[in-house]
Amino acid sequence: MTGFRHLGDREVVTLDRLRVVRGSFEAPDGSTFERDVIRNQEVVAIVPVLPGGTSVLLVRQYRGPIDRYLLEIPAGLCDVDGEAPEATARRELVEEVGREAGVLEQIAAYYPSAGFSDQFVRLFVADELTEVPADRQGPEELDMTVEEFPLADLDHAIAHGTLADSKTLIGLLLVRDALARTRGR
Repeated sequence: MTGFRHLGDREVVTLDRLRVVRGSFEAPDGSTFERDVIRNQEVVAIVPVLPGGTSVLLVRQYRGPIDRYLLEIPAGLCDVDGEAPEATARRELVEEVGREAGVLEQIAAYYPSAGFSDQFVRLFVADELTEVPADRQGPEELDMTVEEFPLADLDHAIAHGTLADSKTLIGLLLVRDALARTRGR
């Protein structure tokens, strides 16, 4: 039995940050089909852990697609040609929360919406933070606030919708569990 095969894409529209294509595919039985696909840029997301490991820094920013503010971990597009994802994560950490990381480690990588998009997220944890001037870009970042968030409040914040962003939920759950294992040793 052979697997599925991507035959190609036909451009539908190209926008500033993404492309919409009609993808053509071959199924294992030899039949062909099409799917609308969003081709998007890679993303980095960072969980900045404060000293003691009981709290993290989050940003509250306006998200136009859902017309509301969300409390999130810092994140950004890998939109600088030739910049490695770790360098992008370091840059975004400075831009959004005004911190440099002494330690930055990738802890996960995933596709948040594989049913319609090829966007890929690399998730980092940042530790040994040093305060530096923030370098915010764009109207949403200029308006954002930085908030300390206690990891002990995570379950309640998820259950009550205070946190509703997938990269934030994944990142905070992974970091909370990793820190608990480390403290339990």
